[in-house]
Amino acid sequence: MAALIAENFKFLSLFFRSKDVMIFNGLVALGTVCSQEVFSVVAFHCPCSPERNYLYGLAAIGVPALALFVIGVILNNRTWNFVAECRRRGAKNCTTPAVFLLFGSIMGRAVVAPVTWSVISLLRGEAYVCALSEFLKPEALDNFPPNYGAETMAKFPCVDIPVEVLSFKAEVIRRLKYESQLLGWIWIATVAVTVFLTKCLQRCCSPLGYHQEQYWSQYRSIENQLFNHTAEVHAKILAAVNVKKFFGFVALNNEDKELVKEFPVEDVQSSLQWNEITGLYLYRENKGVPLYSRLHKWAKGLMGKGTDVEEKEMALLAV
Repeated sequence: MAALIAENFKFLSLFFRSKDVMIFNGLVALGTVCSQEVFSVVAFHCPCSPERNYLYGLAAIGVPALALFVIGVILNNRTWNFVAECRRRGAKNCTTPAVFLLFGSIMGRAVVAPVTWSVISLLRGEAYVCALSEFLKPEALDNFPPNYGAETMAKFPCVDIPVEVLSFKAEVIRRLKYESQLLGWIWIATVAVTVFLTKCLQRCCSPLGYHQEQYWSQYRSIENQLFNHTAEVHAKILAAVNVKKFFGFVALNNEDKELVKEFPVEDVQSSLQWNEITGLYLYRENKGVPLYSRLHKWAKGLMGKGTDVEEKEMALLAV
């Protein structure tokens, strides 16, 4: 029974590791939904005034979405790998397909939160009702009293509505929410079709087989995890060595003492080595042997030797 549980746990671990992008995007979308709900309850207050309604409604939809997009770009490691590539190597490896795929990858992750925000805003309809209420024509409503213009229509999202037209509030809100939700569903359909076509294009253009591409994805994820964990341990041991040299002793817990004893560190990697494993990476094959990352290529001793005539470069990006 224990073995069965262990195998199932291992399978789930590998599954989620291979689907880390999907899970990350799902968590980002969920966080954005929660943030949107809090914003609607706490911070959204329609000014209910002509011209101000429109600006405030658009800002409530667009400004948070723009901020989330910028944050998504900033938090994406590929953004800074691209910056490092441009600074150190002048982006000489950035062919047109590579740049296209790079920006597609960065934008694909960065737009998850903004798209979620805009979709939820449109489906809720509050911001749209606020923004477009002043543009709703009174003539479009049956038996609407005359002599009421944009100033009155702009007050429908609020409570201070003239008594004479108060009975029309539900109809005005219903019409505007219908338009807002219709735009929201159209936006969802557009995004879904775009994602589907993009995935189809990616699969059709990929020179790798399905299983090899899945393996490459798992390799990158595992390599990144091991590299970060090992770098943390290496930094801790090196810091312990230097602190001991300065003070004559170092205060470590039992676990850290075992690490220092098991993995002696006397030196650090040169800047050249760091530069060689940092930056964008195009999938390569050297004499038919796959090279799955910059670190993999460096470990094979192929860095700094130029492009071999038998080396095959493919427009698939990794970082």
